[in-house]
Amino acid sequence: MVRIDGSQGEGGGQVLRTSLALSLVTGTPFTMTNIRAGRKKPGLLRQHLTGVKAAEAVGAAEVSGAELGSRELTFRPRALAAGNYHFSVGTAGSATLVMQTVLPALLMAGTPSTLMLEGGTHNPAAPPFDFLQKAYLPLLRKMGPAVEATLERPGFFPAGGGKFRVDVRPAPLEPVSLLERGRVLRREVKAVVAMIPFDVAKRELDVAGGALKWRPDELRTEELKRSPGPGNVLMAEVESEHVTEVFTAFGERGKRAEMVAEEMVAEVKRYLDAEVPVGEHLCDQLLLLLALAKGGTFRTLPLDGHAETQLHTMAHFLDVKVQVREVSREVREVEVRG
Repeated sequence: MVRIDGSQGEGGGQVLRTSLALSLVTGTPFTMTNIRAGRKKPGLLRQHLTGVKAAEAVGAAEVSGAELGSRELTFRPRALAAGNYHFSVGTAGSATLVMQTVLPALLMAGTPSTLMLEGGTHNPAAPPFDFLQKAYLPLLRKMGPAVEATLERPGFFPAGGGKFRVDVRPAPLEPVSLLERGRVLRREVKAVVAMIPFDVAKRELDVAGGALKWRPDELRTEELKRSPGPGNVLMAEVESEHVTEVFTAFGERGKRAEMVAEEMVAEVKRYLDAEVPVGEHLCDQLLLLLALAKGGTFRTLPLDGHAETQLHTMAHFLDVKVQVREVSREVREVEVRG
């Protein structure tokens, strides 16, 4: 029984999600205390509880402490099972994070699986669906498994109501090397609005296009006519020869469109100026995949709290060595060895 302090690192839900994922993969039971101790509302919220229930189903697990607000959890997986699963957060909580909790285990299953997930698909502080579809899953497919995601309807915070499907065809994970991103093939900034004034999208694009100095044909707006609730997201996609990165910023009540654009532009510029293939949000997710593949290397920006937390949590379950080397002030080279 592995014992984990959930307040470690950034003290959020990532410690729990990674622990659930690796417990399923390795068959190692764990007990966690101080769940999400670093957040304003500690303990299990609806999206975290849904993740626990999803892991329980996929791993036929014995679980205690799986209740809203719980700060302690014991999880004992018994038998990993592929299949057709439907998980609903029931709020605007992130359904993409629920997917990431169980996907590593389903990659190891002997037969294909289908996930149908409902909840938030475009949330602040969580990977939006577009990031999964265009940045994360293409990289995963390079490593062997065939995983496709299809958005049926978007779900913005606070209304939620989004829905997407994930089809998983498992295969052994092979190490990958990402030291260069190669030539930039395509760039796009897209401002998406649902049930809010279209002018918001135009203002965001004016600021983003001007600051990035991208061509007018690389900027576009999208108005969602059928959405469960209002929402706004500004996304930049940089497709290169070896990797695609997606950057997002979300509109919120009382937050000016220009500020949304400035936030996203800062992330894009930092990534492009560093000339690394892997951005900071993709970094911690790639770390987990390479650890499961028992090998690989990539260049990225200086590791943030999420990546450091990922390294610390993985060490409870996996016997892999991770070396982080400083190439320059804004570049790190990460090597994973089994």
